[in-house]
Amino acid sequence: MAAGLRKRSRAGSAAQPAGVCGQWLQRAWQERRLLLWEPRYTLRVASCLCLAEVGITFWVIHRVAYTEIDWKAYMAQVEGVINGTYDYTQLQGDTGPLVYPAGFVYIFMGLYYATGQGTDIHMAQNIFAVLYLVTLLLVFLIYHQTCKVPPFVFFFMCCASYRVHSIFVLRLFNDPVAMALLFLSINLFLAQRWGWGCCCFSLAVSVKMNVLLFAPGLLFLLLTQFGFRGALPKLGICAVLQVVLGLPFLLENPIGYLSRSFDLGRQFLFRWTVNWRFLPEALFLHRAFHLALLAAHLTLLLLFALCRWHRTGESILSLLKDPCKRKIVSTLFTSNFIGICFSRSLHYQFYVWYFHTLPYLLWAMPAHWLTHLLRLLVLGLIELSWNTYPSTSCSSAALHICHAVILLQLWLGPQPFPKNIQHIKKAH
Repeated sequence: MAAGLRKRSRAGSAAQPAGVCGQWLQRAWQERRLLLWEPRYTLRVASCLCLAEVGITFWVIHRVAYTEIDWKAYMAQVEGVINGTYDYTQLQGDTGPLVYPAGFVYIFMGLYYATGQGTDIHMAQNIFAVLYLVTLLLVFLIYHQTCKVPPFVFFFMCCASYRVHSIFVLRLFNDPVAMALLFLSINLFLAQRWGWGCCCFSLAVSVKMNVLLFAPGLLFLLLTQFGFRGALPKLGICAVLQVVLGLPFLLENPIGYLSRSFDLGRQFLFRWTVNWRFLPEALFLHRAFHLALLAAHLTLLLLFALCRWHRTGESILSLLKDPCKRKIVSTLFTSNFIGICFSRSLHYQFYVWYFHTLPYLLWAMPAHWLTHLLRLLVLGLIELSWNTYPSTSCSSAALHICHAVILLQLWLGPQPFPKNIQHIKKAH
């Protein structure tokens, strides 16, 4: 009899987890529509997608051939530093000179040692796979806190993009490293850790300069939150970190370091452009065209800062207290997106500069005329444009049309006034 009781107790204890799992699955099935459409379910959907991404990412590593592009050049450049060369003008790789700031050198120096002097490609791919999953977690935390994007969109942000998986684990570019640090800094901003956030932001800039496209939005937020005097210490953190990281190279050849690592006038090759293929090459390389793009970039940033990011009666403090009204993310993402739209050239690895921000830009402040189906169509065309190799006039034109649609809906989207302010206005 005692044995029978023990058997029943074992069976009962084994049945409990199964029963809980069954109840959870039943509840998920009953609430399947809410799971797909309600932003409050972001973390549940994100956890499932991250688990799926573990399998997908490591399947890609084992089944799809690795393509050597810049990894050997990265390793050769940091090896020069390891051997005692601190003059940036003397640091070279197979694909050209070292053109990234000092943070890149230190991080890839660590990868150099972790991968047997850069020879263990499989280990490097596994490290970048972990980096990809960490990046996803950081992005999902941002979307969870803003609570504005329906969870079904995240499938297209994760599992459906071949190009992004390729950039992370089949090409081993430095762009994903910079973006992971950038998303970490945004999470810190949302947690009101502005000092640490500025530190991580500056560290991201020290890996690759594209992060500076977020800088106008960050400057706007700092000035709005802290005022001019209060913003200076935060900006000082960014500047001091750049000096500290670059100090060994600045002491050796300051002009060489600054001109190489922060070269804003670097010329891009027409053969690699994704966004301007429909232009004649002479126009693509012409300095007047570059200046026109810069003027358009600065003009649109100014218009958004004056007319869209700032609202009468709405302060950054109120937005920080209520996550549903938070504009920190939209300001930073829009700042970066405007820079993308007016870039002199976009190469294939640059897709990660804004890929994870696209769902927010399309769904967080949607215009009424842009239906869910049209937004998905925009996402699909953008993905198709970035997957067309080599780029064509049609793929570049399609990319610009999609960018224009997103910019238009950001400009024409509903006014993000808090509801209480709207009621006050109606009463008056």
